[in-house]
Amino acid sequence: MSAPSPIVFPRPAPPDLSSIDARLDLEEEISRLKKEKRAVLLAHYYQEEEIQDLADFVGDSLDLSRRAQETDARLIAFAGVRFMAETAKILNPTRKVVLPDYEAGCSLENSCPPEMFRAWREQHPGAVSLTYINCSAAVKALSDIIVTSSNAEKIVRSIPPGKEILFAPDRHLGAFLVKKTGRPMTLWPGTCIVHEQFSEREMLRLKAQYPDALVAAHPECPEGILKYADHVGSTRSILQFATTAAGKRFLIATEEGIIHQMRKLAPDREYIALPPDNGCRCNECPFMKLNTIEKLYLCLRDERPEIVLPEELRKAAEKPLLKMLELS
Repeated sequence: MSAPSPIVFPRPAPPDLSSIDARLDLEEEISRLKKEKRAVLLAHYYQEEEIQDLADFVGDSLDLSRRAQETDARLIAFAGVRFMAETAKILNPTRKVVLPDYEAGCSLENSCPPEMFRAWREQHPGAVSLTYINCSAAVKALSDIIVTSSNAEKIVRSIPPGKEILFAPDRHLGAFLVKKTGRPMTLWPGTCIVHEQFSEREMLRLKAQYPDALVAAHPECPEGILKYADHVGSTRSILQFATTAAGKRFLIATEEGIIHQMRKLAPDREYIALPPDNGCRCNECPFMKLNTIEKLYLCLRDERPEIVLPEELRKAAEKPLLKMLELS
């Protein structure tokens, strides 16, 4: 495999929350800074409600990066996780991209270090590497085609028969695609720590308690959850289903932050977040929730932490993203 290796930069210092004047109205300050700095604020569906409400755009990770392309913003503030902000930088190379907390990572990204991924690819010469967008820029640069949960099935079906397919890093999404398309794939063993926690026992309990409820699930969930779903799809697809399908009660098997948008779009419906069975708040992404309104204010005020990618790496990571857009 020939692809540029990432340059390791010193990790930014944690945000200094003590530097915030306690008298400030942070919502007003964030709105002021957006105008003053010609910034666009992107927020993923899994962010805290107050951050979603301040955002210019709320959505899926790739959709948000592309929405930023349509603006004339000088500064992109991405309230999400680090791989999302990297994707925004890959697709918007002339813009400055910042995120509230640099430590907002992703368990899928963490499960797939670039050098291990490179070695895995080398064990399968001639295979096509389809890589889920939930990965680092360095892994994107080592991939043939990036996919999202909404376009992965179409792209899998576009690969010529007989060609070996490697799929990383989410094994549950990969297994779902194998079942849906009938196409064998070699799967990387990564999982999302949130979707992995959903409990089949809790699913059965809630279905018994609410027999009229429809189930919407993300394909990052294990098969033990997906087999009960009335709809399986991306976060945006789940949002559309839960707010437009016939029915008044929905069980939601993805990170519960998306329920805020559901209630805004269709407040007359009931949305029930599927929990784990151990009483924890494991249906909240701990990485997404590292971003707070205080850190968002600091990131706009100070324009850091900034996403910096060497141009060789950025171009290499852009290539499989553009291939995805071409195929989907």
